[in-house]
Amino acid sequence: MSTAYKNRIQEFKVALSEETIDLKNLRGLCFNGIPFEGGIRALCWKVLLNYLPPDQLLWETFLKKQRELYSQFLKEMIIQPGIAKANLGFSREDVTMEDHVSSPGKPLSLYPSNEYEVLPKGSEAHWEVVERILFIYAKLNPGIAYVQGMNEIVGPIYYTFATDPNSQWKEHAEADTFFSFTNLMSENRDNFIKSLDDSQCGITYKMESVYSMLKEKDLELYLKLEEQNIKPHYFTFRWLTLLLSQEFLLPDVIRIWDTLFSDEDRFHFLILVCCAMLTLIRDKLLAGDFTVNMRLLQDYPISDVHTILTKAKELQDNS
Repeated sequence: MSTAYKNRIQEFKVALSEETIDLKNLRGLCFNGIPFEGGIRALCWKVLLNYLPPDQLLWETFLKKQRELYSQFLKEMIIQPGIAKANLGFSREDVTMEDHVSSPGKPLSLYPSNEYEVLPKGSEAHWEVVERILFIYAKLNPGIAYVQGMNEIVGPIYYTFATDPNSQWKEHAEADTFFSFTNLMSENRDNFIKSLDDSQCGITYKMESVYSMLKEKDLELYLKLEEQNIKPHYFTFRWLTLLLSQEFLLPDVIRIWDTLFSDEDRFHFLILVCCAMLTLIRDKLLAGDFTVNMRLLQDYPISDVHTILTKAKELQDNS
C-alpha cells in the first residue's frame, strides 16, 4: 500500500471521526473514490445516501430503531421460502423493454452475477437477501411495487454492506441496505413509474437530456446519431434507470457509485457520465453505421471508469 493511499485512508478516518460529519468535506473526498479498507466505503455510502445523520451521537439510537423496524417488517410479512419471488409482481411491462434494457450477456435477473463473492458456509446467498429486501420494498410501496431492474440497484449496495470488514456493521447489512436503497429509490423512483414517463421528472425527459447535453458538447456526434435515427431510449434507458450497473463489472460499478452518491445532484451527474461515455467513443461512432453503433452502445467498449469519470467532471466544470 503506497504512502499516498495510506494518507488518503487517514483523511477519510479523520472525516468520519468528527462528532458532526462535515458533509461537504466528505463528499469531496468520496468523489474521487472511497477506500474499502476498514469498512470506509460502506460507512460513507450510508451517510451519502442519507441513511445515517451527520451527527454521530444520534447513530446508536437511530440504528437500533431502524433495525428493529426492519425486523418488524420481516415478522409481519412472514416471508417463507419462495414466496418473495411469487409475489413481487413484475408490473411494468415497458420497463423490461427487451431490446433496450437487456443486452447480450447481461441479462436482467433477480440473481446477481458471479461477481458476488461466495458467503461463508451457512450464510444465505446474496440473491436470497436481495429478493427479500425487494419483496418488503414492494409491499411497503404499492404505488411502484417491484419493477425489473431494481435488483441491479439494490445488489451492489447489499454487496458493499455485506462484505464490510467490520463485523458489527456486516451483521446488519440487510436492514441497512433496505433503508439505504429506499432512500435512493425515493430520488430515483420516478424513472420506474410509467405514468410519469413524459413528465419533467420522468425517464423520457432524462433520456432526452443526455442528447440535449451531447448537442451542446459535441454537435457533430449528436447530428450523426440523429442522422442514423439512433434514439436515446435505445441505450440510455438502461444506463439511467439502472445507474450503469449493467454496463460494467461490479468493482467498476461500485467505483462509479462512489462518485455518483457523493454528488449533491447525483442524477444530473449521471447524465454527464452518459454524455462522457458517448464523447469518449466519438471516433468509432462517427465512423460506424447504424448496426455497428448500436452494438457499441449496447455493449459499451471502454472499461476504464476512471477515464469516464474524469471526462464527466471535465464536462461538469465546463458547463
